[in-house]
Amino acid sequence: MTDARPAAWDSYARTKPQRRRTNAKGETTWFNWTQHPDHGPGAELLSLPPGGRVVDLGCGSGGNLAHLAELGMCAMGVDLSPAQLAKAGERWSGVRGMELHQGEALDFLARQEPLDAIYSVFGAAYFTDPRLTLPAVFDRLKPGGVFVMSQHPAVDGCHGCQASYIPRGPDEDPAIVKRWDYPSETWALTLEQFGFEDVTATVLPAPATGSRRIGTLLVRGVRPTIARREESTSA
Repeated sequence: MTDARPAAWDSYARTKPQRRRTNAKGETTWFNWTQHPDHGPGAELLSLPPGGRVVDLGCGSGGNLAHLAELGMCAMGVDLSPAQLAKAGERWSGVRGMELHQGEALDFLARQEPLDAIYSVFGAAYFTDPRLTLPAVFDRLKPGGVFVMSQHPAVDGCHGCQASYIPRGPDEDPAIVKRWDYPSETWALTLEQFGFEDVTATVLPAPATGSRRIGTLLVRGVRPTIARREESTSA
């Protein structure tokens, strides 16, 4: 059976304009975890060292990735959608240190050398079973490496694998892709079960102004350092 997801995300790409030329601070690149402009924390959540190696799972049109590259990181992004990657290549063609790859996020991740950070902003970690994503991410992180993901908070009573409908135009049925929704406490427990430490999972409220009221789920975990693992073994 043909995988319909690339075409679904191509359709999604056509509904979204390019990122603004500047944000409210006048910056030409910036990091945004949320669906609200100029809101929430930035790239500091990734705790990247100078020149760190980082992968964006589901990089879309590349705005966050471009910001990390401009900070001097080795910034690699993977996405299923050729249309999204074309938008990224067009907009950020002059940014050095930014790599774009088309394909399955976890297949790409498995081929990488150890990474300082892995993240997903409403990206592949939202649309892949966490029982597959989390061990794959843990395996590719360096000791002390950071994983952060953001997505919509789960709706009460609608947990686990859910259907997302992506419009494809007035004369076509919407495309259907799977996503995984859980409350914050379930995400925290799940990351800990897969070996992450210093885990946080919280819902960042929407900005006080504006009509859109849905917040953003932010989940963060750290791969333990070798020293900490040895301490826990000796204890």
